[in-house]
Amino acid sequence: MEKEWYVVNTYSGHENKVKEKLEMRASTMGMEDYILRVVVPEQTEVEVKDGKEKTKVKKMFPGYILVEMVMTDEAWFIVRNTPGVTGFIGSSGKGAKPFPLTPMEVDKILGSMGMSRLEIGNDLNVNDTVKVISGPFANMLGKIRSINMEAQSVEVALDLFGQETIVELQLSEIAKD
Repeated sequence: MEKEWYVVNTYSGHENKVKEKLEMRASTMGMEDYILRVVVPEQTEVEVKDGKEKTKVKKMFPGYILVEMVMTDEAWFIVRNTPGVTGFIGSSGKGAKPFPLTPMEVDKILGSMGMSRLEIGNDLNVNDTVKVISGPFANMLGKIRSINMEAQSVEVALDLFGQETIVELQLSEIAKD
């Protein structure tokens, strides 16, 4: 099974507490390989009040957190039964496992926070095979030739008409094959 992102419903205003509890439960139960990242989607906004600029961190989706996990029965049980969690989005209930977010949805949310769905060094390395998921080269496979961490982009060698062609792609345009 592969890791994917899921939306978890929490009590509104308790997102950070649920994040802490879930990360703690994952580590104490030895599930760090299944429950990988817990993210509270937030954006920083600059507000001008009485001529003074104030920076505020605002929740993008109050009452929801994102969890990157490998959906096993045990991992699903741990997340569902964490105090403050009211359920998964995309599950009909009655014991049905939820549907994950699409890579494009995850990229949009994490990108607005300055984060990436793919972790360079953990998920992506030079010579890895990746699949292009959007743009003019969609559904093509290629090998990573170089990684630019600052620009969050990669150079990928694609086979175009029998000739190797290097193209630069954003992390949001690829998925690990």
